[in-house]
Amino acid sequence: MTDSLLNRLEAGPVLCAEGYLFELERRGYLQAGAYVPEVVLEHPDVVAGLHREFVRAGSDVVEAFTYYAHREKLLLIGREADLASMNRQALAIAAGVARETGTLLAGDVCNTNVFVNNRALDERRVRPMFEEQVGWAAEAGVDFVVAETFQFAGEALLALEVIREAGLSSVITLAIHQEVETREGWTPEEACRRLADAGATVVGLNCIRGPQTMLPLLGAIVEAIDIPVAALPVPYRTHEQEPTFQSLTDPHASELPDGRPFPLALDPHTCTRYDIAAFTRDALDLGVRYLGLCCGAAPHHIRAMAEAMGRSPVASRFSADMSKHAYLGSDTRLLKENLSFAAHL
Repeated sequence: MTDSLLNRLEAGPVLCAEGYLFELERRGYLQAGAYVPEVVLEHPDVVAGLHREFVRAGSDVVEAFTYYAHREKLLLIGREADLASMNRQALAIAAGVARETGTLLAGDVCNTNVFVNNRALDERRVRPMFEEQVGWAAEAGVDFVVAETFQFAGEALLALEVIREAGLSSVITLAIHQEVETREGWTPEEACRRLADAGATVVGLNCIRGPQTMLPLLGAIVEAIDIPVAALPVPYRTHEQEPTFQSLTDPHASELPDGRPFPLALDPHTCTRYDIAAFTRDALDLGVRYLGLCCGAAPHHIRAMAEAMGRSPVASRFSADMSKHAYLGSDTRLLKENLSFAAHL
């Protein structure tokens, strides 16, 4: 089988939009907390529309919205009977958009939240969940499977085993919390090296950390392995003292239910498109070749990444042209009275 992902990477860096959970929660189509993608069954047109928006903004990949569509999550909300239909529907929606746009089609598996780093227990509880979702992805004819947001590198390795058994390419990404290590205590570069040695197609980091606190971890990963490296931060302004979006604080917010902005009051911490463009350029300079954004991403962020990569996606037709702004512009047809008032806005 031709490896479409590797072929695409040989032609240049790949851009993959993620972040469906947060974006569709913001739009009122799924519930924060459990974060189960019920929307794929209840409003498939909305999911297809967001796929198209991300492609229009520059994404090279349509990633099926099966994040948290695994058995453990559906049991939690009493919808285990919908497991197969939810996954198959999400894959069908993504496949349709990938076909119409000529983009890569990716399946998706993720952290199960029941991995305990006990081989016997994890083989019994976790492996079957990966086998179900990877099996449906294979049936749908995906180009590769994204396996993401793993705090335990051992869980990522287990997901990789299942993906390889299905004969599929993989993008395996780890989630690094406040301590710069996996929950087994491996450094990010050591964990990525083990994943590369186990046969991953692409390895790297996603979610949890914003651009400022993910970027310093990437150079060591690039140096440690000889396969493409992925970086998909959250678009929030994490920093050295608060390196994850769960640890961010907001001294100006007085009515947070549990005292923390995560997940519903992160708005003041959101990265600008200029922040995202700067991260993209810096990551490319380090040698990262698979780029994107995770929870919190919106199409304008993806467009900023694409443009920082030197591309002009369809959505670039409407990139800003401030020369025509009534007060801040430079067009000779603008009223001088308004231009001179700019300092008073």
